[in-house]
Amino acid sequence: MNKKLLLLLPALLMLLTSCYKGGRGASSVLDSRDSVITAARLLSMQRTPDYTLVSVGNPWKGGVLHRYVLVPAEAELPADLPEGTVVRTPVKNALVYSSVHTSLLRELGAIDAVRGVVDKQYFIDEDIAVGLAAGTIADCGNSMNPTVEKVIDMQPDAILLSPYQDASYGQITSLDIPIIECADYLEYDPLGRAEWVKFYGELVGKRAEADSLYDAVVAAYNGMKQKAAGASDRPTVVTEMVISGVWNVPGGQSYMARIINDAGGRYLWSDDKNTGSLALDFNQVLAVAQDADYWFIKWTNINSLRDLQGAYELNSEMSAFKNKRVYVCDTDKTRFFDRIPFHPEVLLREFAAIMHPDLFPDFTNQMYHHID
Repeated sequence: MNKKLLLLLPALLMLLTSCYKGGRGASSVLDSRDSVITAARLLSMQRTPDYTLVSVGNPWKGGVLHRYVLVPAEAELPADLPEGTVVRTPVKNALVYSSVHTSLLRELGAIDAVRGVVDKQYFIDEDIAVGLAAGTIADCGNSMNPTVEKVIDMQPDAILLSPYQDASYGQITSLDIPIIECADYLEYDPLGRAEWVKFYGELVGKRAEADSLYDAVVAAYNGMKQKAAGASDRPTVVTEMVISGVWNVPGGQSYMARIINDAGGRYLWSDDKNTGSLALDFNQVLAVAQDADYWFIKWTNINSLRDLQGAYELNSEMSAFKNKRVYVCDTDKTRFFDRIPFHPEVLLREFAAIMHPDLFPDFTNQMYHHID
């Protein structure tokens, strides 16, 4: 097994199968009055002439996880600022924990704001690699235990990291540096997660670019969803595969399940109420999905049905295997985990074009490839 992927597996499983189980009620405490946020459940953002107030919901306990007051760097601090962590914008010197967010900052035209990273081995952006080699981007060690001295030396305007339940950020919390808790990965609605681009755009002074990007994503996603809704059939779908005895199946209300259904498929666990993943064994999945029409897998080094059977002998019992309707996304060769979070329309189009080629006759898949 690819060592890099093995190390990343817990994060990758969480990326598209959120552990958030709070439903609509968990975000109801966020102040949605005059919010520019429409789809994200864990984010509220009010823009005023003097500042932008951002609230991030707590997906585990309800209430507010963090509140930020974004104030332009050239402006004096208003006397009547609301409660929250003050962040001077645009952020130009950020320590970033995830390559997902560096990819987004590149798309917004703000890659230069990334001046430090942790877990550098997972950053594939060429400019980040060049900066690390030249020393212009700081290598601050690993995310579990950053090198505090290097963080102090780089003097970041903000630290962008992903929060976890009951997580402690260690010594960096004592450095008086704004910690931006990037809870976007806990959104289970595809457009809800993509909408966090508005927050990140606000942070780096790219409001117009972020709003434009999100509007384009929404238009593309809803257009393809409407087109797929006109399909004459809704084929059944199973995803992923058994790994070390466990088959992590996306819950019925998860990010992946929603995209499959929006793409004109019928996800076999749609009646399930979980927004996270279900840890099942092979026989439990076989009982529900043996006759699934399509099988979509995110993994690496699965280039043929023979490879798939070699990974687990009983995979050949699946009807999609027998009918050669298996599609694999090689996560070592694609930028799936960097691109899809803020571009769900890309994944929607992949699934819709595979299941309904008559509706998307000229589309060539970029993420998933057919194996036989």
